Amino acid sequence: MADLDGIKTEAKEKEYYTSTPQQAPGFFLKGSHQYDWGLQNRLSRIFNPKTGRTIMLAFDHGYFMGPTTGLERVDQTILPLEPHCDCLMLTRGIQRSIIPSTTQKAIALRASGGTSMVSTMDEWEGEAGGQAVKLSRPGYEPLSNEHLAINIEEAIRLNASVLAVQVFIGSEHERQSLQNLTNLVDQANRYGIAVMGVVAVGRAMARNAQYFRLATRIMAELGAHVIKCYHTDEDFDTITSCCPVPIVIAGGKKRPERDALQMAFEACDQGASGVDMGRNIFQAEAPVPMMKAVRGVVHEGMSAADAFAMYEDLKAQG
Repeated sequence: MADLDGIKTEAKEKEYYTSTPQQAPGFFLKGSHQYDWGLQNRLSRIFNPKTGRTIMLAFDHGYFMGPTTGLERVDQTILPLEPHCDCLMLTRGIQRSIIPSTTQKAIALRASGGTSMVSTMDEWEGEAGGQAVKLSRPGYEPLSNEHLAINIEEAIRLNASVLAVQVFIGSEHERQSLQNLTNLVDQANRYGIAVMGVVAVGRAMARNAQYFRLATRIMAELGAHVIKCYHTDEDFDTITSCCPVPIVIAGGKKRPERDALQMAFEACDQGASGVDMGRNIFQAEAPVPMMKAVRGVVHEGMSAADAFAMYEDLKAQG
C-alpha cells in the first residue's frame, strides 16, 4: 500500500496522463462504450452526443433543506428554466406534482435520503402554526446517515435515466452510503438505468484534489456510471483523468454569476463532462439568462467572459 506508506503521494510524483483523453471506441461518452443499448440510450439523453457534455439542473435540495431560497414555488422558478437544460435532477415528489409529463428532458432522480439539515444542529428554531418552536436534538445523527429512498420499480415508473445516490467518504456512515451505492447499481443494471454517485464531503476530509481523486475513483470502481463532485482550484484535471467514467461538477453554494461561469468553464476545460448546477442558476439575479450563459459555456465553447457578457445583455433585455 505505497500511497498509505507515504510513497508517491504527491500529484506531481504520479502520472495521470492528463493530456491523453481516455478512449471510448464506438461511443461518445467516456467509459460507456461497453454498456448495453438501453443504458447507452439513457446516457445519450443526459449527455449531448454532439458535445459529450450535459447541463443538469439540480433542484432536489428540498429533500433535506425544505423550501430553500429559490425553490419556494418550483412551478414558478424551475419550469421557465426547463427548456434550456439537458437533464432535470429532482425528487419523485416534485416530479409527480410539478413537472409536466410532456417534458422531453432526461430525469435524474434523487434516490437516497433519510435525514434533514436539522440533524446537523444541536438546536433548531422555526415556526409551526404561527408559533415559534425550538427543537433540541443534541447528538442527533448527521446528514451522512442516509438510506435508499426509492426502489427500482418506482424509478422505472418515473422513466428515470439516472439515479443519484449520495456517498459520504470519510464520514461516520461511509460504509452504509457505499452499500447504498452498490445496492442501487445492482438493481439499476438489471434495467439499463444509470447510477450517479454524488460526492458529499466527509467531516474528516478536506475539499481538495486528493480527497476527490479518492472518492470519485472508489465510486467508479464500485460501479457508478457517472460521478458528481466539486471543482477544485488546483489539480482538477487529475481528478477527471483518473476517474474512468464521466464527472459532472456540482455548483455548490451561490456565488457571483461571473465566478460561477468561470468555474464551469475551467471544469469543462479540465475534463469535466458538464455541470449539475442548482443554486447558481435558480438563485441568480436573472435565472433564465444565467441558464443560457451556462449553456454557452458547456455546449457552445464560450469563454466565461463572453458568457457573462451574454448574461448581462439578456438580463438588460428583461
